[in-house]
Amino acid sequence: MHKFKKLKIWQKSLLLIKDIYKLTKKFPKDELFGLISQLRRAVISINLNIAEGCASKSDIEYRRFLIMSLKSVHEVVAILEISIELEYINKKEYDNSMNEINELGAMINSLINKLKSNS
Repeated sequence: MHKFKKLKIWQKSLLLIKDIYKLTKKFPKDELFGLISQLRRAVISINLNIAEGCASKSDIEYRRFLIMSLKSVHEVVAILEISIELEYINKKEYDNSMNEINELGAMINSLINKLKSNS
């Protein structure tokens, strides 16, 4: 029933959520309703759209959810860029997070392309 749990992209997105939550705990408290909230919502959106897409009745609909997930990947990247510019994270944290998000984005793209070729 919950086949999304078996997907490597969903599992990876869950790990990324945990990493982002740990990372944002160090942000200034006055960012709680700003960047912290936005970054957490964006990373959770990746995960939720993957899960919701799994319940789709067609590959076209599934791809639509994966594309939304990919848009959230871009949002996370943009917020990480802002975070390093504001010195809320250091270069190592930025690089680690970017490596993870880029890998996840590539996995999502790969699944989108696979579904596209199946149609």
